[in-house]
Amino acid sequence: MGNGDSRVRGLAARAGGWSARHRWAAVGIWVLFVVLAMGIGSAAGRVDVDESDQLKGETHTAAQIIDDAGIKEPASETILIQSKDASLTSTDSEFRTAVTAVVKAVEGTGKATDVTSPYDTKTISKDGRSALVQFDMRGDSDTAGDRVEPVLNAVAEVQKDHGSLRIEEIGGASMAKQYKDAFGDDFKKAEYSAVPVALGILLIAFGALVAALLPVALAMTAIIATMGLMGIVSHIQPMSDTANSVMLLVGLAVGVDYCLFYLRREREEREAGRDAGAALRIAAATSGRAIIVSGVTVCVAMAGMLFTGLAEFEAMGLASLMVVAVAMVGSVTVLPALLSLLGERVEKGRIPFLRRRSRRGNGESRFWTAVLKGVLAKPLVSVLVAAGALLAIAAPAVGMKTENLTLDQEFGNSLPIVGTYNRVNDAFPGGSEPAEVVVKAKDINSPEVKQALADFKAEAVSSGASLGPVDIKLHDAQNVAFVYVPLVGGSDQDKAAKSLETLRDDVRPATLGKVEGVQAPITGQVAGSHDFNDQLLGSVVPVFAFVVVFAFLLMLLSFRSLTVAITSIVLNLLSVGAAYGILVAVFQHGWGASLVGAEGVGAIVTWLPLFLFVILFGLSMDYHVFVVSRIREARLRGRTTRDAIQHGVVTTAGVVTSAAIIMVAVFAIFGTLSMQSMKQMGVGLAAAVLIDATVIRGVLLPAVMALLGERNWYFPKWLHRLPDLTHDEAPEPVPSSVAGEGEPVRV
Repeated sequence: MGNGDSRVRGLAARAGGWSARHRWAAVGIWVLFVVLAMGIGSAAGRVDVDESDQLKGETHTAAQIIDDAGIKEPASETILIQSKDASLTSTDSEFRTAVTAVVKAVEGTGKATDVTSPYDTKTISKDGRSALVQFDMRGDSDTAGDRVEPVLNAVAEVQKDHGSLRIEEIGGASMAKQYKDAFGDDFKKAEYSAVPVALGILLIAFGALVAALLPVALAMTAIIATMGLMGIVSHIQPMSDTANSVMLLVGLAVGVDYCLFYLRREREEREAGRDAGAALRIAAATSGRAIIVSGVTVCVAMAGMLFTGLAEFEAMGLASLMVVAVAMVGSVTVLPALLSLLGERVEKGRIPFLRRRSRRGNGESRFWTAVLKGVLAKPLVSVLVAAGALLAIAAPAVGMKTENLTLDQEFGNSLPIVGTYNRVNDAFPGGSEPAEVVVKAKDINSPEVKQALADFKAEAVSSGASLGPVDIKLHDAQNVAFVYVPLVGGSDQDKAAKSLETLRDDVRPATLGKVEGVQAPITGQVAGSHDFNDQLLGSVVPVFAFVVVFAFLLMLLSFRSLTVAITSIVLNLLSVGAAYGILVAVFQHGWGASLVGAEGVGAIVTWLPLFLFVILFGLSMDYHVFVVSRIREARLRGRTTRDAIQHGVVTTAGVVTSAAIIMVAVFAIFGTLSMQSMKQMGVGLAAAVLIDATVIRGVLLPAVMALLGERNWYFPKWLHRLPDLTHDEAPEPVPSSVAGEGEPVRV
């Protein structure tokens, strides 16, 4: 066969062949696509998810009523005035003087409106030690955090004159400012540091600057193009900053991975004696195909988020799906063209102290060769030990507790405002985050409605759902009223949720529910969390079913093996389960929590389990498809199943290890952030990828395949009518001494 004459078919092979023959055209088309996508997206602008579209149910109904009425709710702020000991109470002159000074200082800034004294609103604690001055920020509530600093400074000046009192501000605007100041730069540093980290690892993996820059360049151009596409698509499906961050993470991970798989295979074929053209075409037919199978599988997994009905999840799913698709297309089109253009120059910029690691024939890893020798010698023992260990790690996940994290859970003691939040809740349970009843009536001032509002206010307290005070704010022109109800339970989510249920199930039907034509959805932080949980739980089954079923079908069609499809799903589920177990052990039970700065969280943020399932199920297919493709390729060349397993695992171990290290490093960066939700995401992703690339692909997969033997390739006759998405793999590489120099490989 000379230097590798082979007839190969498939989209990846044809795309790679065309790009290699028309390399300047391929590069030009890619650059034009990236520039146009970014330019059109920037011109179109990005439409972000609106609060009224975030959730369904009562929270959505309340937001819709407010939007339809044209009411712009201002950002509300609260100033806590509290005696540091029992010596002062609200009746003392010093306390009254401080309250008067606070009201005057806040009004003097010109940034506040409707400033109220606790002596007028009765917002004084039962022990008399605490009181609340309340006001609204002028202007748009979305940008109030940018204007609140003069008020914060004025309050700080009053504090200086009253050392025996604690005078602190809290509210949507002040929390937004502290969050932005403390963590805005934190996020940017994490995102910006991901690229240098990936580049550093690639330099070590390849030992050459040009080879290391290629994967990063591909990933970054895919991310830039997707940013533009997000702007265009956002006019149909709104996007968000969170979706943008997730897109960057996923895009960097898969973009680097796909390029790494392709580049390593091309290098390997050249080292085995093939000329540059033959090596590139074989890489296109093999690694290129694995990239397409993996990319489509990841896209299917990401599409699962579209079934949640949650706007934020839909934005994240669509953004991730787009960046994976763009990176996949770039890997099988512009990458072959660049490699063809560069030729041997891909080795330029070699780092003197980073020599190529000594490799055994065909690029086989010494370490994994030794590991595989033991695994294949005793596959049953290996399966029992590896699966048993992973099941033990996954065991804590059985008792997983999910909830939307409160301010103190999310930030711990890293923000001064957390202490204020706790003190307000202690003195006025639920006062910092009251339930909000949005009442819509034909005539809000009718006697029936006014009586129902009064009854609701009284019943909310007598039912035990609230300790008061319950405030009512009328918007006569719009026939809308806002009723603010501090919930018993305060920052305790479980207790506050029970108070909310009392309001919704008992108090409302007995009062406002009796007036014909009145709408009274209950919203607020606790209600939003409750509705979010309900909607998320309702979407778990359809999302899981969609992702698992379609991933199974893709594996079945791509490998034409029922056994491979089943084992793929089982191993991926085991990997996800282990990640869940680690999350619960660290963040819920606190085992080793001090190592990652997660003491006292006690729960997993509600959105994370489903998010992790979708992301991990998709990303783990990268390695699985790559390794199994190589095993199947060796088997079709005539090797025994055991030899094919040995060959497939040890020849892919290097690239899988490099790819995994990059992913783990990038995800671990997010594990260093102060926000517990981001920390949980980073730790969960990093742990799962590490387990997947080592225990799953290096031990469990080969051990299971060794036990199954020829049954790995079982494909019932009744399934033969299904489409054939396989291809004719390239032949076994031959030494250059035997190969005919420069003989072409037909694609």
